[in-house]
Amino acid sequence: MLGIDVLEADRFTALSGKKIGLLTHPAGVNRRGQSTIDVLRRAPNVRLVALFAPEHGLDGNGKAGDNIPDTIDPRTGLPVYSLHGKTRKPTKAMLKGLDALVIDLQDIGVRSYTFVSAMRYTMEACFENGVEVIVLDRPNPLGGLKVDGPPMDPEWLSYVGAFRVPYVHGLTIGELARLAKEAPGVLAVSEKIRTRGQLTVVPMRGWRRAMRWPDTGLRWVATSPYVQDYAAVVGYAMTGLGTELGGFTHGIGRQHPFRGLGFKGRTADQIIKELNALRLPGLNFVKVTVPSADGRLLTGVYVDVTDYDAWRPTALSFHLMRLACKWSTVNPFTIAGTDRQNMFNKLTGSTAWWQALAREGARIDVAAFLRNWDERNQVYREQSHKYWLYP
Repeated sequence: MLGIDVLEADRFTALSGKKIGLLTHPAGVNRRGQSTIDVLRRAPNVRLVALFAPEHGLDGNGKAGDNIPDTIDPRTGLPVYSLHGKTRKPTKAMLKGLDALVIDLQDIGVRSYTFVSAMRYTMEACFENGVEVIVLDRPNPLGGLKVDGPPMDPEWLSYVGAFRVPYVHGLTIGELARLAKEAPGVLAVSEKIRTRGQLTVVPMRGWRRAMRWPDTGLRWVATSPYVQDYAAVVGYAMTGLGTELGGFTHGIGRQHPFRGLGFKGRTADQIIKELNALRLPGLNFVKVTVPSADGRLLTGVYVDVTDYDAWRPTALSFHLMRLACKWSTVNPFTIAGTDRQNMFNKLTGSTAWWQALAREGARIDVAAFLRNWDERNQVYREQSHKYWLYP
């Protein structure tokens, strides 16, 4: 049972008599696939008066990074305040008159996916304005045991990296909310405001940390245009960083987003040969051919996860960066514009990696970085247990 299901089973007690706003998107549905908007509109003694939308908008169709304007929801007539438009943080005017703001967002377990950033900024605004935050919890589709990738250096904190957690963080969105409320220095508010702020997390029932999305029995609803299914969720963690800059592309035509790989001037066989030589645990690389929109045949490399337990989600991305340097006449990371470099670093979060990559290019010791990050993440694994809601 998702947080919204538990809330309904408890007769909406946490919302009783309150005037509320709701931050959600198309994946904000109950276990029967009904929109949380509709569930709360028909809830007894609850007044839903405003909607808030994250990146990609309330309908989920906006392109990554695009600013979305405020609007009126044509179906409900409710105002929709965009938190990916003129502001990333709810304003005092947006929150005026609200007793509580409910958050029901499906995260994908990866630091740079901005729904957790929307939650953090919303918590800050609500705490500053005396509005309660109620988070309806949802599964981490990668499970609650995978922790991997570079921690976040403080200088790179941004909207695409709002928490100083490993790239694959292993927490549910409700557990991240608890971390933000309870750990000093996570929220950009004073200690007095943080401790006074009201947070209620409505936990799921029946979820366990070892469960991945297919184990839940729930239907996946697209969380963004390129994350239409669970395969793309796994791929995002695995190739998202490696295809951000350097020359590797994800997808084969419009198919297999984040699971297909290509590199200009290299054949699928050449890519597979290089990647097989890395002997990365839990991965297999397969040449696939798909039809394009105009009827041509496109060939690329599909990344298959054959052993989930052995799989290290982010390792492939960093090897792709090294390989991009090997296959380019000039280090592609050093010749990119300042804006591209800054965005890359905000996503990756590691100054040391960038400096070594820019200096050494194809000679960079990827394995040494992976070991270092894993050692540092062990501390996070132990400390994050205090925020766990599930065994």
